[in-house]
Amino acid sequence: MGTQADPDPDRPERPGSGSVAGLVGLGAAAYTAWVLEVVLSTGLNPIETYVSELAAQDQPLGGLFRATDFTAGLLVFLGGLLALVRLVRYPGSRRPWAVAGWAGVTLFGAATAADAWLPLSCQPTADPECAARETAGLVPATHQAHAVSSSLAMTGALIGIVALTVAARRYRRLAPLARYGPALVVLELLATAWTLTAISLFTAGHGTWALGAGQRLQVLLVALWLGLLAHSVHRERRT
Repeated sequence: MGTQADPDPDRPERPGSGSVAGLVGLGAAAYTAWVLEVVLSTGLNPIETYVSELAAQDQPLGGLFRATDFTAGLLVFLGGLLALVRLVRYPGSRRPWAVAGWAGVTLFGAATAADAWLPLSCQPTADPECAARETAGLVPATHQAHAVSSSLAMTGALIGIVALTVAARRYRRLAPLARYGPALVVLELLATAWTLTAISLFTAGHGTWALGAGQRLQVLLVALWLGLLAHSVHRERRT
């Protein structure tokens, strides 16, 4: 009597799909906490400033935004890690694009959580004195560490967004992600290009070029994609 190959990890008979969907979905919600700046008085211009400047040590609401960043990162990290564990447990589900994608999601979560423990000490885009100290290397080492963790977080996000969207289409799983994911991939890549270009121009002393707007669009699209991923995993578990 022949044996049947293990199905994908997101099929309903595999335990844990609900936990993955819940953790990633809650993480996506927490990752949008920065929109509270619309109703809270932060003193920062959202068009020109880094999102991470909301969590700077000298910001009155910095503790709130650091807490939400850590919560978002931890939840997504746990969701991604659980998905990876399930891939390891069921070899038939261990497909390259899926493994790479969940690894990217896990990296994003871990690096985002680390960001919360490596806050900026001041706001370089809003405070010329802070920018001058940063250029001269007179700021705490957390500034450089934060830049590294933020870069790792976005690298993980891009890997996850691209790889899991490809996996959804190639393996014909996670139907909502397969349908809407490609559009989010294109928008995320465009927002990332805008953000990186603006950061380069700001670093070179040529103004911010709406750096804050580009980065806010970038992180909003990540949150939307994570929400879509959570919905897709949850929906497939029920079908």
